[in-house]
Amino acid sequence: MLRLYLCLLVALAASENINYDPFLNSKKTYEYKYEGLVRVGRELPDLIESALKLRCTFKIIGESPQTFVLQISNVDVEDFNGLPRKSVFSPSQKLTKRLSAEFSQPVVFEFSKGQITDIRTAPGVSNTVVNIVRGILGFLQVTVKTTQRFYELVELGIHGVCQSSYTVEEDNNAKELKVTQMVDITNCQQPAALYRGMALAPEDKFSKQRGESVVSTVKHTYTVKSTADGGLITKAFAQERQYFSPFNVKGGNSRMLALRDIELLKVSDTTDKIVTGQVQSRGNLMYRTEKVFNPIPVVMINLNEPVPKILDLIKRLAQANIYQVDSSSSTEVLNLIQLLRVATRDNLDQLWKQVLGNDEHRRGFLDLVVEVTDERILKFLETRFKAADITANEAGQALVVAFNHLSAEPVSVALAQEFLSIPLSKSQPLLWNTVVLAYGSLVYRYCVYTDPCPVTVVQPLLDMATSGLSKNSEEDMILALKALGNAAHPSSIKTLLKFLPGYTSGAEKLPTRVQSAAVLAFRLLASRDPHNVQDIVLNLFVQRTLPAEIRMLACMVLLETKPSIALISVISEVLLEETDLQVASFSYSLLKGIAKSRTPDNQHLSTACNIAMKILNPKLGHLSYRYSKNMHFDWFHGGFTLERMFLRTCDAGNGLMLYLVSSDDFLFGTSADIYMLKNESLIPTKLMLKGKIHFIGRILQFLELGVHADGIKELFAGKIPQLKKDLGITDFATIMKILSDWQNLPKDRPLLTAYARVFGQEAFLMDVSGDSIQSIIKSFSASAGKESMVWQKIQDVQKGTSWHWTKPHLVYEARFIQPACLGLPVEISKYYSIVNAVTMKAKAEINPPPKEHLGELLSSDISLHTDGFAGVTKDHFVFHGINTDLFQCGVELKSKIISALPWAFDLKINIKEHKYEMNLTPSKTVTELFSVNSDVFAVLRNIEDPSLFKITPMMPETADSQQGLPLARILPTSRNDQTEDSEVKFRQCADAKIYGTAVCIEAEAKRAHYLHEYPLYYFLGRTRFSYQLEPAKGAKPIEKIQIQVTAGRKHPPGVSEIMNFTHRVFKDTRDEITSCEENNLSNSFPASQNLDATPEPVVTVKALGLSLPAKLLGYEGVAFNLPTAQRDNIEMIVSEVGEEANWKICANVKVDKSHSSAKAHLRWGAECQTYDVSMRVSAACQPESKPSIHTKINWGALPSVFIMIGQKIQEYVPGISYIMGFYQKYEKNQERQAAVTVVASSPETFDMRVKIPERTIYKKAIPSPVDLVGFEAVNFTMSI
Repeated sequence: MLRLYLCLLVALAASENINYDPFLNSKKTYEYKYEGLVRVGRELPDLIESALKLRCTFKIIGESPQTFVLQISNVDVEDFNGLPRKSVFSPSQKLTKRLSAEFSQPVVFEFSKGQITDIRTAPGVSNTVVNIVRGILGFLQVTVKTTQRFYELVELGIHGVCQSSYTVEEDNNAKELKVTQMVDITNCQQPAALYRGMALAPEDKFSKQRGESVVSTVKHTYTVKSTADGGLITKAFAQERQYFSPFNVKGGNSRMLALRDIELLKVSDTTDKIVTGQVQSRGNLMYRTEKVFNPIPVVMINLNEPVPKILDLIKRLAQANIYQVDSSSSTEVLNLIQLLRVATRDNLDQLWKQVLGNDEHRRGFLDLVVEVTDERILKFLETRFKAADITANEAGQALVVAFNHLSAEPVSVALAQEFLSIPLSKSQPLLWNTVVLAYGSLVYRYCVYTDPCPVTVVQPLLDMATSGLSKNSEEDMILALKALGNAAHPSSIKTLLKFLPGYTSGAEKLPTRVQSAAVLAFRLLASRDPHNVQDIVLNLFVQRTLPAEIRMLACMVLLETKPSIALISVISEVLLEETDLQVASFSYSLLKGIAKSRTPDNQHLSTACNIAMKILNPKLGHLSYRYSKNMHFDWFHGGFTLERMFLRTCDAGNGLMLYLVSSDDFLFGTSADIYMLKNESLIPTKLMLKGKIHFIGRILQFLELGVHADGIKELFAGKIPQLKKDLGITDFATIMKILSDWQNLPKDRPLLTAYARVFGQEAFLMDVSGDSIQSIIKSFSASAGKESMVWQKIQDVQKGTSWHWTKPHLVYEARFIQPACLGLPVEISKYYSIVNAVTMKAKAEINPPPKEHLGELLSSDISLHTDGFAGVTKDHFVFHGINTDLFQCGVELKSKIISALPWAFDLKINIKEHKYEMNLTPSKTVTELFSVNSDVFAVLRNIEDPSLFKITPMMPETADSQQGLPLARILPTSRNDQTEDSEVKFRQCADAKIYGTAVCIEAEAKRAHYLHEYPLYYFLGRTRFSYQLEPAKGAKPIEKIQIQVTAGRKHPPGVSEIMNFTHRVFKDTRDEITSCEENNLSNSFPASQNLDATPEPVVTVKALGLSLPAKLLGYEGVAFNLPTAQRDNIEMIVSEVGEEANWKICANVKVDKSHSSAKAHLRWGAECQTYDVSMRVSAACQPESKPSIHTKINWGALPSVFIMIGQKIQEYVPGISYIMGFYQKYEKNQERQAAVTVVASSPETFDMRVKIPERTIYKKAIPSPVDLVGFEAVNFTMSI
């Protein structure tokens, strides 16, 4: 028994000595070896990837029980740019030297109970090196619990404050603990990850439920050995993976792999203390970014002495794009932005002084200095505004970009407020509008990342709105309300209610346009405070005493809050009792559009709206487009869709072979809305067009344009009874008469108000007054004299004038930066920059020149010579990989689109003689009009050795390129179809040898792997497409191309005569159709009234190639109008010019008035006898039958290419008809004929039957895009 007791005591003592809590002995020195690896690519053996490897040894030396020193040595950096398992790592000697110098400085850190609380370094150590140190020290940050095999904790690490899941396994024999830690970095309480440029693209949770564009996994494994002091980490291994795709990572992705391997070499007693010198705190273990400077990932240049480099780039950009688009210079826009971002405030003033006197350089500087996205740009612009040394146009352009690209920090918002009180800001209405709206946008972006958002940032706008209300200033109220709508601050709701009837006494007396602005100010608030917004706008919607416009806008905002099915039921109940057809029609169309929506954000709302449609359709489904409407269109790669449109009938069984793919591969879509708000008139008083892009789980309200015709609305007030509302010529004439009174509007009332919203923010607002229109009309009128602006321009052109304009700008910059376990920043960035360039020279000769007024030009001979160039270059970059100020390692998509239009021509005009002539010089060299170039590269850069930058196409070049591959080879249908790379090269030219010119298309594409299965691979590879002009091969030299246009000399009928004639035609035709009587239109009026049947050409056009002394070659076209009492007859003949030429096109259209029919005949070839196509149109009544349209096309002999195209179309008809929901049956129909019959089955649906020679296709109850007006009264048949 005693022996047993002693054994138990020994065992208990032994167990008490086992301790796994991480511990460092302050009297010991711990030496480890470290290896970190980051690899970016596709992890496929035949695709190039980039990698970086860092090796070192480090010691941890104790200074006190909680203070230790990290000493790094034996640093070695290697890089890799090649094929996996085929290429090898290469030493990066200069980068090694640079890092060794910084790593040699000791790092002091605090450590206790497995937690690092503070890191201190010498002042000169870069942020990049400090973050790498964080990655090294991260192996110590582990929480060990031996009482549980599995546990979860929220703890701080390099990725932020995130949740970790631990599993432990003990090896009792070795006294070791195996610890596995999984870190969830997607839902951190305090993430270290950073988003920039995405504040205006809110996340869509329903889209993100279908898939993600970025997925990351982090796994740590530790070996902890029990010692007398505590747990000693002998091995630490970390693996982090990040998957990225512009679409869904499940459909192919770019991959980042980070590995960190640390192993204990030895433990020894500390003999000498390390002298650390002066150190400063750099924070805890959490990764930190530099707010002032984050390098652009696709740029790595020496940033020392930026001023001369900036000036050189500005000059080069201006000079390089004068007569051409310089594709190489356009990529330097990002270089210039990077240099500007490291320039100091004094540098910016210095640069301004040097570009001030040169308009071109000054404009280029102002276009790009706005990308300095911190307080430096605000202080610079504030100085310019106060000094008034920039124009109002320059100020507006610079400020709107600066405010919208600014990093929304408290100090930036405070500085931006100053612009609201600078005199220059109020010097012009358009500039003032821009300043106020841009400040509202800045407040919105600031509040995205600041919760709660202080009311002080929006207070200036609240004060403006209150002041405008007290002064009863309509312009001030509207501007302040629109700015508050941009800001979307929850505290603004109380102020907005002051402008809404039913909430504030007297608000109903405010102008309707003010109330409308107040309602629309809730649009962005709808997502921030949906419940309050729903209560407010629903209350407005149900008040039938309010103006129809206010109620319609309230319904629009209400649906943007994504209301519940209960609220949709309330809307439906209100509409069932609605008496205002404008409100009923608009609200019904809103619900109908959402009911058909397929975008994820509407997936629940569309279900509720579908139910509402079944309730409302019997009452409101018949309302036509004479009433207010919303038209909604959207497309989302959602549900299951057909992957290909290349559908054919199978060889066996006449079945359909369809390829289906899950929509979740793309997670991409678009939507568009058109809003037309009307009163009793036929002209919309408000027209709004809105477009959205749905991508990577976000919604970007890309662009919205709107016109508010409030002045026109006032013109129609009280005059609606004058309209018959039959869409006839009488209504048209009445509307024109009412509009002619626009000059009688009050001077303070704008005729039109135009606005533009970009990325959901109103950025442009302009009132068009009657005075402005009158001024423009007066400037261009025949009576305008020397005081006219147009007169001065004409004088300048006679002397000779030239103009050059270049505008580079960054359209967007979107960045996502997330730390890897190595302490390196993994970045996903998208950049889109544009360079526009226009150069023009012109000189005119006018004989005789005008002396008193512009009308004299009508009797002059005018000769004009002009040459110039207009072009635009668009560069798009996508980067995925490691990006620091010292090195970059990753993959880049580079895409460049170039559009160019050079010109040189002479123009001769004689208005009196109706003669016009243009002479063009044909292209003597290859001129590229449009091109697209795109490729994906594996990149390696380091600032220490720019000569060794490695930018390699991800798809390696191969010796064998395949020419003319069919489409099926480019787009394989599955893995089994093709597993090798595909390359296609294509070139085709259309020669016009008569004119010595050819139009050529070149295409080149190289793709890899299984495009059908992985959408990402559509972009993974080289793409080139170009459209160009070049001299025609084998053609005779052409001096010039001459185009002559001669109009008929007969004086045309007056406007009033045409109006009367048209009115009678419309009235008699309509009466004939509705009465179903075969009236002869010729009995109603003389068909030849005001028209002459003399066979004189209406117009003659010649297009000739001149090559003296050779004879003229080219084409001549003549058009005739030959009316008779029985028919209208229009003929056109196009003939080839030349001695032996007999090729012609003959076209004839006849309208037989007695039978209400029309015929068309097209013939071409030798003397118009080779090929022909005929058509027939007839209108007739079929009593007791539904309105119908019957179409026939007959053809005789056709060119072989037409026959080939027709056969191809027939192959795809089965698949396309299946997609569109048509039924089909095989039957023998008439040869060489296609017939289509459309029958109106209801006011909003129609039936369609299509007959082609081998089959008949049909479908019933197809929804009509427009209401079939007059369905009950009209029977209409048309044959072609």
